[in-house]
Amino acid sequence: MIVSAIKEAETNTSGEIRVHIDDTCEDAYKKAVEVFYALGMDKTAAKNGVLIYVACTSKVFAIVGDKGINDIVPENFWQDISAHIHECFSTGRFAEGIADAVRMTGEKLKYYFPYQSGDVNEQPDEISYRK
Repeated sequence: MIVSAIKEAETNTSGEIRVHIDDTCEDAYKKAVEVFYALGMDKTAAKNGVLIYVACTSKVFAIVGDKGINDIVPENFWQDISAHIHECFSTGRFAEGIADAVRMTGEKLKYYFPYQSGDVNEQPDEISYRK
């Protein structure tokens, strides 16, 4: 479900979307930034990588966008996506919430980073997990 959502979302945008699932963490945003760099999400040509980080046991998540995104989008760009994830998680719809967030991210990014003919998938579409 989630990998399919990533593939679908990336047909509309040159942005690169990844999902990372962890077990626990104390500070979701700090850990998400750490994972963002560890996965090489900052290596995309247009600096338009996005990581959706979820720590299941801790029941926290964070969305991290690269510099190319954050330099041009409004300050509250991730707010509606975060609210949707929170709503889904609060009712136990974890996979649905993540997949929806991925699709919403692709939809929002296509305005700023539309899919271009010959676009190369610079990041894997698979979910990464804590090792």
